[in-house]
Amino acid sequence: MTTRTRRETVHFRHPFRIKGIDRQLAPGAYEIITDEEMIEGLSFPCFRRVATMIMVPGAPPHRSAMEMISISSIDLSDAQRIDASAPA
Repeated sequence: MTTRTRRETVHFRHPFRIKGIDRQLAPGAYEIITDEEMIEGLSFPCFRRVATMIMVPGAPPHRSAMEMISISSIDLSDAQRIDASAPA
């Protein structure tokens, strides 16, 4: 099975929460890692998402460490939508 990993940076302007993370996260840039696998048997390359993770600062007192936490892509989209619609 062919797999690939995509990385992107998303920006939040306000403190936010994502389901599955037990604390509020600070505004800023966050790295999103998405693992995808190729769907076999098609006449063209097509991938499906199998995992989405976000890199966040460690919970106190370990703020200097980074955690990779598995999240739902829908929950990430919801957090981005809420952040974008929040008053400046």
